This record gives sequence, C-alpha cells and structure tokens, in this order.
Amino acid sequence: MKGCRLIGAILVYLALLFAFWQAASALLPATVPFAPTFASSALLLAPLWFFGFGAGQSICHKINSPILQILLTGLLATPYVVFALPTGQFHWTIGAAIVALSLGLATLLGRSQLEAHLTWQDIAALAVLLGVHLLRLLEPAWPYPGLAALPKLLLVDIVLYLYVVIRNLDGIGYSLVPTAGAVRIGLREWLFFLPLGIVLGTLLDFTRFHPRWPAAGPFVTGAVLTFLFIAMPEELFFRGILQNLLETRLGRRGALALTAVLFGLSHYHRGGTFDWRYLLLAAIAGIFYGRAWRANHQLLASIITHTLVDVVWSVWFR
Repeated sequence: MKGCRLIGAILVYLALLFAFWQAASALLPATVPFAPTFASSALLLAPLWFFGFGAGQSICHKINSPILQILLTGLLATPYVVFALPTGQFHWTIGAAIVALSLGLATLLGRSQLEAHLTWQDIAALAVLLGVHLLRLLEPAWPYPGLAALPKLLLVDIVLYLYVVIRNLDGIGYSLVPTAGAVRIGLREWLFFLPLGIVLGTLLDFTRFHPRWPAAGPFVTGAVLTFLFIAMPEELFFRGILQNLLETRLGRRGALALTAVLFGLSHYHRGGTFDWRYLLLAAIAGIFYGRAWRANHQLLASIITHTLVDVVWSVWFR
C-alpha cells in the first residue's frame, strides 16, 4: 500500500469506527457488552476495508511462503477471541471450529497451484462457506441480539483472504479506491434497473411508494451500513468470485445469468418466510449488478449499484 493511500485509508477507517461507536452505543441493546463487541467489530471490519486499498496484494508480495500464508489464516479467529474472553462466552469448540474452517479451506485452495478457471476445489470451498452462512453455524460465536452481522463479516474475511491471498484469483476487482469509471458504471446500471424495479415491484404488489424526505443523519448512516455490510460482502461473493470463476467455464452471458439466478435464490425468504416475488426481483437486480461488475471487472461499480438499489428500496419502497 502506497503511503498516501495508506494514510487516507486509516483516517477514513478511524472515522468509520467513530461513527459506529456513536451509532452502536445508541442502537445496541443494553444487555450487549459494548467494549468487546466494538473491538471485535473493528477487527472484523479491518480486512474488509484495508484489502480494498491493497493490503491483500501486499501480503502476497511480502509473504512468499505458501505454508506461512495458510497458517496466517488461523488469525482470523482473533475477533472471536477478543469478544468471547472478556464476556465469559469463550468456547474451545467454537474457536477450534473457526480455525479449522479457515485453515482447512486455505489448505484446500493453496496446497497446489490451481488453474485460472473454476476448479472442484473452488466449488467445494464456496459450497462449505455458503452452507455455513445459510445454516448460521457461526451465530453462537456472538450470542447476543443485534450481532447477527458479525458472523457474516467473519465469513467475508475468510473469503477475502482465501481468494485474494491464497488463491490469488485474477479479475476480482476488489478496490475501494474511487474512480470515475466505477462511479459512472454503478450509477448507469442503477438507473437502468430503477424503472424496471419500480414497475415490476408495484405490479407484483411487493413494493409501495412512501413519499417522504428522510432525516440526513439516519439516511447517511443507513447508506454507509448498506455499503459496508450488505453490498460489499454480497458483491464480493457473487460477482468478484462466483461470476468471475463461472465466466471461465460458461462465458460472460452464461455466468451473468447463472450468478443472477443464484443471487435471487439466496434471497428466497423475506421476514423468515418464503417470498417468490423477493426472489424474482433479487435475481433481476442481480443481472444489473453483474453487468456493472463485468464492464471493467470493478467490484466498486456493482457495490455502488447494489447500495443505491437497497437504499432507495428501504427508504421509499419497502
């Protein structure tokens, strides 16, 4: 990471932590131990943030030993330890499971030089990660209400390290450095989807327009949280990795279509119940997210599109 970029990334990261401190102190239930939760959240957010400014590439260049790269994956359990020890919630089984998951998948992807296209190792690793997420197997690590995002962040950290450092997959485009091209493409695909999403959502009686002007503070907070905790993780998994790998087997159109379908299927429920309208609209939105990413293989473009769609929906059409 270059000096100026590193300093800028650190300053914005600290500003985000300060904002989270203010928001979390007001929103988290009183039963949640605040200091360990905040420290754990900061550690979970760090890879997600700093990999977007070149930290992953720096690790690849400075740590040449594949064995050491794999062993370092075990450090991803640190946020759990930082949270669990002070709160008396530490369980060796959970800690060992996190380390085993990280090291096992790193070994699977890093024990040999994998080809550039989709391999059976990729399918196995992504299936395990998706299964852990859908079955919520890591939720006992943070067993307090309001902390459901933390297990998801841990899985995102694992995915990032596996595919940026261990797998060193080309074309992910995971950069948070803003460019005019990424912003332009992200806005373009959002504008393409917006009328279609509004009309289809209205016809399906899935959305209703709520004319209002939201308060600036909650609106900005919601947009930042959506960007960091929803759009970034989902776009990393579905576009940067899954669509990226599928393109090597199915081509651009086939990969776009299949990834959009899988993205829609991952949104099969709304409020705990199956909702085919939610699934359909998510799949259609996934086409535009995929188009944004594949234009220049810039993940920031699809993250922008995804964030704008979710913010507009949650504020004016939910």
